[in-house]
Amino acid sequence: MSAPALRPMILIPARMTATRLPGKPLADIAGVPMIVQVWRRAREADIGPVYVAADDAAIVAAVRDHGGEAILTRPDHPSGSDRIHEALGLVDPDGRHDVIVNVQGDLPTIDPAAVRASIAPLAEPSVDIATLAAEIVREEEKTNPNVVKVVGSPIGESRLRALYFTRATAPHGDGPLFHHIGLYAYRRAALGRFVSLPPSVLERREKLEQLRALEAGMRIDVEIVATVPLGVDTPDDLERARTILAAGPAGNQ
Repeated sequence: MSAPALRPMILIPARMTATRLPGKPLADIAGVPMIVQVWRRAREADIGPVYVAADDAAIVAAVRDHGGEAILTRPDHPSGSDRIHEALGLVDPDGRHDVIVNVQGDLPTIDPAAVRASIAPLAEPSVDIATLAAEIVREEEKTNPNVVKVVGSPIGESRLRALYFTRATAPHGDGPLFHHIGLYAYRRAALGRFVSLPPSVLERREKLEQLRALEAGMRIDVEIVATVPLGVDTPDDLERARTILAAGPAGNQ
């Protein structure tokens, strides 16, 4: 008997108070605010409804002005996971959607195919959370602590079962290293459990939120994709995103 079809929803957390690039959700990229570019990529994935969960009314207005759906959430959430959990209760209180895809609001160049790929591991009922990674091809990234690595056991040609996430160079020895991409697909119950847990020891040490789930015994599977999307954290990142989207079809929307 086949597993029931998944019913995903995409939620995009966005906040105005980023330290290195304040106000970045509204930064112009190819003629529209960055958060609108992210919303467009999420819509193009075509896996379910898409909402932006914002901490500021200006973000909500910008998304709605471009035909999107957005909801205002509390400004004091410690993480995007907490923000989308609140938003989920507001936009889907009846629980129609059983998978929640968290697409970060600073990924304007995310490939819609990667968003679609993120839910594939959840076809296995024992998986609580699914995420993405890409093989590291640049030597300098292997030792860069800002490049988070996932250590996992291969369970298919393009999938790992996550054992650990780290900023260190790991695992040791010959073989590929994988760059973790911070996009998550949660089962609805797993998201609720995750945000109810206190920060864990290893989470605090590595400054990686996903370790909280692993330390609590939750299963995370990782789908391997071809490329890492550009995360916009600095003015230089913003200029790169503008160049990418101005040059490609996405920039002409």
